[in-house]
Amino acid sequence: MTDVGVPAFQPLDEPRRPGACGRVIPPYEVRIAADGEMLVRCDEPGLVTIGYHGMPEATAEAFRDGWFHTGDLARLDADGWLYFQGRKKDAIRRRGENISAFEIEEVVEAHPAVLQAAAFGVPSELMEEEVKVCAVLRPGFSLEPEELVAWCEGRMARHMVPRYLEYLLELPLTPTEKVEKYRLREAGITAGTWDREAVRR
Repeated sequence: MTDVGVPAFQPLDEPRRPGACGRVIPPYEVRIAADGEMLVRCDEPGLVTIGYHGMPEATAEAFRDGWFHTGDLARLDADGWLYFQGRKKDAIRRRGENISAFEIEEVVEAHPAVLQAAAFGVPSELMEEEVKVCAVLRPGFSLEPEELVAWCEGRMARHMVPRYLEYLLELPLTPTEKVEKYRLREAGITAGTWDREAVRR
């Protein structure tokens, strides 16, 4: 990210580790907070931003106890390899578990019929959130919701499997091609939303 430079790098003389961004390199230090957020600091001046111009509140929020709070969810393995797991603001809280929307999207988008997917939380009638996925299918493909759920069940933890699915012709995007999830959240459960629980009743 532009705020911290490149704290992790793929060593040229080592094989890639599936899913890893690379290994944390000096002079950076990376720490994972209790909630999974990646924190970064660096002893070399100029590699990490010193703050946001004219935005003292944002600067104070980002820098706490000497660490820059990235807003990214990540994990570090025992050898110092870094694995990106999504944005903190995209985390879904379901039945006491924090779920990475990014990890759900990776599994859904690995299906041969799926071009693009967005996972997000919608209010649950019980508590916290349920997982909804909006997906765009590849041209010429069809895919029953039950088939996509079965694909997910074989590749992710049970609490991550989407309850709701909706197929769209396209996802709402920003000018920089990022999915505008707030628009999907605002739409919520629509007439075109498939409900796994309703089917099983």
